[in-house]
Amino acid sequence: KSKLKIMKNKILIILTMGMFLASCLVPDEVKDPVVMLKGGPSLTAPGTITLTEETADQNITGFTWTASDFGYPAGVTYTLQVDATGNNFENAFSLLSTNGLSASFKVSDLNNKMLTFGLPGDWTSAVEFRVVSSVSEYVDPQYSNVIPSSITTYDVVVDYPKLYVPGSYQGWDPSNLNTVVYSVKNNGIYQGYVWFPDESTKFKFTPAPNWDSDWGDNGADGTLDVKGSDIEVTGSGYHRLIANINTLTYSVLKTSWGLIGDATPGGWDSDQNMTYDPENRVWTITVPLTAGKIKFRANDAWDLNYGDNGPDGKLEEGGADITIEAAGNYTVTLNLSVAVPTYTVVKN
Repeated sequence: KSKLKIMKNKILIILTMGMFLASCLVPDEVKDPVVMLKGGPSLTAPGTITLTEETADQNITGFTWTASDFGYPAGVTYTLQVDATGNNFENAFSLLSTNGLSASFKVSDLNNKMLTFGLPGDWTSAVEFRVVSSVSEYVDPQYSNVIPSSITTYDVVVDYPKLYVPGSYQGWDPSNLNTVVYSVKNNGIYQGYVWFPDESTKFKFTPAPNWDSDWGDNGADGTLDVKGSDIEVTGSGYHRLIANINTLTYSVLKTSWGLIGDATPGGWDSDQNMTYDPENRVWTITVPLTAGKIKFRANDAWDLNYGDNGPDGKLEEGGADITIEAAGNYTVTLNLSVAVPTYTVVKN
């Protein structure tokens, strides 16, 4: 019996050691790394940045940050972001992604990035910078401290990415630069306004001024299809077109435009209707104004409206009220046919 007991104990020991060794032989690839966030990057950035055409070929430096520690060896990507002051990076714009710990920009490149982001040219804007560090979609990113800054841009003619909109209304000509939509933020979302004079219009989107490739809509369901059927619109008028190449969707909205505000005869209660000029591709109105504020809005509603955050004569969707300094008779012009909408207010 004692020999049998000893043998059973030996077998038990061997089995226990085997289970222990087996647990040690779990392949590394099935083990999840332990992520211990030990510290995000610490950012240093210029407090004032002045961009001029004369210094366009020079470099802007001073963007540096410390390394992030995710608690295990990893290739870290750092993204430098900018947004308007006080916006909490809700519309963060990425300026650069790198594995390094610093960034520099050619003046002309940074100026173009800021204009693409939406800052007005020839203007000083209050912005904030931060760095976002990331290693994987499965690991939460780390954020640096926020650095406030002011940046002065200069105005240039920006060649924004565009889609061409050939159709029955303009002779199916994909090279017509008067019928295009723009991606001002270079994010794959294109927007623009086109005048359809006929009661029934067909059109398509093309990525180049030719027919090598195009998007239509096979199901008339708002989805873009490569070499799809013509997109059909019923009703003449001034239409806003939006095409999202990321999701392959589009929308068409018929618009009529008016002037509203406490500087207008109707105050903030009713629009002063503007008239579209197809030849010059602008909306105009001649109207008595008092000292006060105005805005532009579509279809007698606030869903789509423009103001001027500059104020620099360039409009932003949902932007600030436009100030009229003195009473008088004015001619107001609204141009939505360009990449960045503009307006003029001229006293007669």
